[in-house]
Amino acid sequence: MVEETKQEQQAAEDEELEELAELAEEETAEEAAEEPEAVEEAAEEEEEAAPAKEEKPKKKKKEEDIVEERFYTIPLDRALVRPPKKRAPRAMQLVKAFVTRHMKMETSPPEDETEELPALIVDNAINEKIWSRGIEKPPRKLKVRATKDKDGNVTVYLA
Repeated sequence: MVEETKQEQQAAEDEELEELAELAEEETAEEAAEEPEAVEEAAEEEEEAAPAKEEKPKKKKKEEDIVEERFYTIPLDRALVRPPKKRAPRAMQLVKAFVTRHMKMETSPPEDETEELPALIVDNAINEKIWSRGIEKPPRKLKVRATKDKDGNVTVYLA
């Protein structure tokens, strides 16, 4: 079913490209009578521009926004000081506090009310790793990859 929707989307994109090509040919035919050299240059530019749009994946934009990337091993030993039924939630608190401190996130409110504080986003894989053995036995250490974007938002992934 997923393949069918991909094929339908591809067919729709192909039809749009064909329509654009036909319109471009009609316009170039009208302009050909006026300036033949300019028409050839415009046609070449359109041909180069069309494939460039298709080649750009969305993931590259996210990678370009990354200003800083660091790898950390976060010690979670202090989570074991808590009672057994509160250890995994404490481990999540420790991860957030560690990343906030080491990635130098701003925690004070901004001077302008229009600006927002940078966000800390913890990947679901980290949550699953901490809770994998239950609430009473979180891991002793956790290896993570922390990335900071232009806006100061920090995202934490499992390394």
